[in-house]
Amino acid sequence: MRFGIVLMPRSGAEWTQAVTGAQAQGYRTLMLPDTLYTPSPLIALAAAAAVTENLRLRPNVLAAPFRSAATTVRETAALQLLSDGRFELGIGTGRPDARTEAERLGMPWGSAGERRNQLIDTITSVRAQVDPSPPVVIAASGPRMLTTAARYADRILLAAAPDATEDDLAEMVGVVTAHTDREIRFTLQLVGIGDRLPSWLSTRLGHTPEKLRAAGAAGLLPSDPQAAVKILESRSERYGIDELIVPGELATAFAPVLERARQ
Repeated sequence: MRFGIVLMPRSGAEWTQAVTGAQAQGYRTLMLPDTLYTPSPLIALAAAAAVTENLRLRPNVLAAPFRSAATTVRETAALQLLSDGRFELGIGTGRPDARTEAERLGMPWGSAGERRNQLIDTITSVRAQVDPSPPVVIAASGPRMLTTAARYADRILLAAAPDATEDDLAEMVGVVTAHTDREIRFTLQLVGIGDRLPSWLSTRLGHTPEKLRAAGAAGLLPSDPQAAVKILESRSERYGIDELIVPGELATAFAPVLERARQ
């Protein structure tokens, strides 16, 4: 298993401490969201590149409609240069509620099909023009995006709902494997650990550990490290889900699981 962590800059000094701490803890990849309500992920990742040696760097994920393909090519090339090839292009067609953010940036939102085409054009341009070309991680949930990701992704982030079950994950993976003969690995985001949830899930969306547990939410892991690692290893073997994204808020609660997985 590999583990990524989503962190948010609060100040320059705090950012340096946070990203070097994540590297020391054993996280493989540093991730940031791409919204107008959080710091620019590409600039923050460039700053992280300067103070780390082996931590990989990935936006989680760039919204393709926010930038032209040429802009993404330019920024990707810069990050590959500054990180000595540690950048990973996490990208998607944009969150459902991101239309207004695209409008604020002066960028057209387009239909779902148009945004998929823009995604493909961006990925194709990056692979053709950036050397070394970074791994491409596509966020996907519905059948059409999963099919697109099966064709163009090196890795797929299963953008499942917080209450998605094990069967839901199996169905999503099945869509991908039905549309490619390549071996593709998958990423899942941690929803909670024990009775701890990220604040945005509880305060903004009204989820509780009890409700998620009752629903059989696959992203909610038990707090017992041995049990949690057993679940993660089983998903890696059965579905190819071999990467877990840990929200920064849950890093302390997840630390015993991370330590157990590294043994």
